[in-house]
Amino acid sequence: MKTFYAVLANSLAAALTNTFVWFAVTFWVYLETKSVLATSVMAGVYLATVAVSGFFLGSIVDRYRKKTSMMLSACITLVLYILALIIYVSTPPAVFKDDSSINLWLFITLCLFGAITGNIRTIALSTVVTILIEEEHRDKANGMVGTANGVSFLVASIFSGLVIGYLGVLWMMVLAIGLSVLVILHLLTVPIPEREIVHTGSHMQHIDIRGTVAAVGMVPGLFGLIFFNTFNNFLGGVFMSLMDAYGLSLVSVQAWGILWGVLSLGFIVGGLVVAKWGLGKMPLKTLFTANIVMWAICIVFPIQASIVLLGVGMFVYLCLIPVVEATEQTILQKVIPPERQGRVFGFAQSIEQAASPITAFVIGPIAKFIFIPFMTTGAGVRWIGPWFGTGTARGLALLFIVTGIAGLIVTLIAMQSAAYRQLSLVYKKTSPEYDATEVAVREQA
Repeated sequence: MKTFYAVLANSLAAALTNTFVWFAVTFWVYLETKSVLATSVMAGVYLATVAVSGFFLGSIVDRYRKKTSMMLSACITLVLYILALIIYVSTPPAVFKDDSSINLWLFITLCLFGAITGNIRTIALSTVVTILIEEEHRDKANGMVGTANGVSFLVASIFSGLVIGYLGVLWMMVLAIGLSVLVILHLLTVPIPEREIVHTGSHMQHIDIRGTVAAVGMVPGLFGLIFFNTFNNFLGGVFMSLMDAYGLSLVSVQAWGILWGVLSLGFIVGGLVVAKWGLGKMPLKTLFTANIVMWAICIVFPIQASIVLLGVGMFVYLCLIPVVEATEQTILQKVIPPERQGRVFGFAQSIEQAASPITAFVIGPIAKFIFIPFMTTGAGVRWIGPWFGTGTARGLALLFIVTGIAGLIVTLIAMQSAAYRQLSLVYKKTSPEYDATEVAVREQA
């Protein structure tokens, strides 16, 4: 466990650095350009890049030793941040106030890919849990990973704004580079016992998407789990896209920022609970139970325009996110052969994260042209307006409720599916058997 704690601490520092950089750059770009379009494009590109990159980054994790993958991630990130700093100091400040400036977008791109490259570590960390932790304790280890992610998100949320406000983007980049160097130096001292890299064919020279799909297909019900989580991310994207607008209709921007700082503790609390008590004997059942509670919350908190309902509901919702993530990781670590875990984790990340940018682009027009008019000038004012309330915010609230109902229905249906029963049976096996000959290994560039 000592080695695992060292790797986890190192990954926490790296994740904190990368999240800090991206949050700070987003704040800085808006302050410089005053362009909502620029920040929205940044968000869309970031989410889309995360979705696409999982295929490629997962192959890197399987191709090299896990420590080598993490070191490669840290070194590339450091180089990209140094290049971004060079662009910043060599460009006149006035240039960055133009949202069409080539140098501005070159700086953004370098920071983006520096942060995205850190996802190699995220995928590698899940496979390191398999290597270092016994099966019966992996759920608790995954809970610790969730706690670390929560800490990085919370700290980065607070300090990115403070650093940009008081020190500026130059010192932000200097801090990021300094932290990246410390991460590399610390990682050099951490041994990760990995006897050998198990290669399943010449696919290691290419991005083996076909082989990865075949590996997932070998486990009955696993595709169902991945697509279930993808659908949940699609619905969850509604909250990512519209929650700020809804919250700011209830409280001031200052209060909203403080509230989210407090709510972010939910990530940490949820991860600590899993780290302490685990996920039970049937993590898949825990996953569906958590989703039922999450969607029920989404139906209840918008019933009335109350910041208390919103705050309590979102805190519980955020507490459950590490539970859901740890559950999927624990299942994949058991049912997927170690030599393919990097690619499968990357594949799952790409498929599941692809839902968020789609929602971000689609949900705005749906809210603007359907739900908001329905609750401002449409039939909703007469039908439910007297007790539900009217106006733009109540239109968003109704959309949240409809989303929650849809998520709850899909979860209940999924619990009765053949995929759920099949995957439950596979997970119950003491040691799932793998037949590598059943996986058609193809080179896929």
